Amino acid sequence: MPGPRPTSEPRPAPDTASDVIRWAAFSCVLVPVVLLWYGTSLAGATGTALGLAAVTAVCRLLLRRSERCAAHRPERCATQRGGRHTRGHTRRTPVD
Repeated sequence: MPGPRPTSEPRPAPDTASDVIRWAAFSCVLVPVVLLWYGTSLAGATGTALGLAAVTAVCRLLLRRSERCAAHRPERCATQRGGRHTRGHTRRTPVD
């Protein structure tokens, strides 16, 4: 029985912030169109589009910031990953 063949094809690169933002922008256009197709008012579809655009803009900002941090200061980013979850939690040993 032959074993698995090694592949010379490179693995696909993980999604970058640009790819994620491109899909989010596509959704900002597609979702209101679908809402209009199903009978939602123009004002409702416009509000949805603006809300999705705002969320996309904030996510883009945070993704870019994260990428810059990881590229330029990986040791500093590693210390900040715990965030507020690591503060204030001290281990106490029981007293006999």
